[in-house]
Amino acid sequence: MNFSSLVRQHWAALRALLVLTMIVGLAYPLLIWLIAQIPGLRANANGSIVEVDGRPVGSKLIGQSFADSDGNPLPEYFQSRPSAAGDGYDPMATSASNLGPESIVDTAGDPSLPEDDNGAKSSLLTLVCSRSAAVGALEGVDGSRPFCTGDGVGAVLSVIGPRDSRGNVVQPTRVVSVNQPCDTTKTPFLDTYEGVRVECAKYGEDYSVGQIVPIRGSAPADPVVPPDAVTASASGLDPNISIAYADLQVNRVAKARGVSADLIRQAVADHSDGRSLGIFGEPRVNVLELNLELDQKYPAKA
Repeated sequence: MNFSSLVRQHWAALRALLVLTMIVGLAYPLLIWLIAQIPGLRANANGSIVEVDGRPVGSKLIGQSFADSDGNPLPEYFQSRPSAAGDGYDPMATSASNLGPESIVDTAGDPSLPEDDNGAKSSLLTLVCSRSAAVGALEGVDGSRPFCTGDGVGAVLSVIGPRDSRGNVVQPTRVVSVNQPCDTTKTPFLDTYEGVRVECAKYGEDYSVGQIVPIRGSAPADPVVPPDAVTASASGLDPNISIAYADLQVNRVAKARGVSADLIRQAVADHSDGRSLGIFGEPRVNVLELNLELDQKYPAKA
C-alpha cells in the first residue's frame, strides 16, 4: 500500500469519526433533551426536585429517610419503605438486598469482635421479622408475623438426627434455634421440638447438617404490618408507600402534630394515587409530598 492510499483511508476514517461524533455525541443527545423539555415530561426529566422556600429538599421520584441523626424514626413524619441502597436511601448506590425467599438462616457474628464488624449477616426472613417488630413498636400495634420469633428474628430450627429416604429427620437427637445465638440468661423461642430440648445457636458451629425447619408460630396469617413496611424495593429508593402502610401511621403522626387523625387521613387521601393507567401497580402515597404538606399545615408540636 502506497503512501497516498494510506492517507486517503485515514482521512475517510477521520471524516466518519467527525460525522458520527456530531450525530451520536451532539445531535442525538440534544434532540432527546429537547423532547424531555416538553410539558408533561419536563419535571421527570429534570429530577422532579421539590423546593421549599427556594431550597431543594428532595425529589418526588426518590425515597428518603425521615429519621434523626441516630436513625430513629421522627414521630411527626410518615416513614418511607426500608432501603437497601448503600447505607440506606443512597441515590448513588441504588440496589436491592439480592436476598431471596430461601434466605432464612442468619450468618452468626464472631462475639469477640465489635458488633458492627463481626461478620454477622441477617437473612431476608430475619430482616422482615426485625422490621415488623420495630414498626409494631413504633405504631403501637401487633408486629408479629408468621415464622418470626417474639424478639424479631427468623423462627428457624436445625433438626439433627437420622433421616428417611426423602431426607426428612425421623428421630431428632438435637434441635438448634439457628438464628438465636444466646447465653444462659436467654432461652430459645421454643422449649422443645418433638420432645427434644431446643438449644441456642453457638458461633462457629455448622448447623447445615440438620434439616432446616421454619416454625410458623401463632402469629395471624394476615399481619397488621403491611408488606411494604418490611421489604425494600428493587431500587431501594421507592418514594411511595401503600395506602395500608400510610393508614397504619396516621395515629402516631396526628399525636405528634397535635391534630385529629381525621385531618391527617384527609392529607393522606389528597396525596394518594391510584394504579397507573388504572391497571398497573397498586394505589400509593408519595411520602415526601405528604410530609411537606403536613409541615406547612400542621407543624409538629415543640
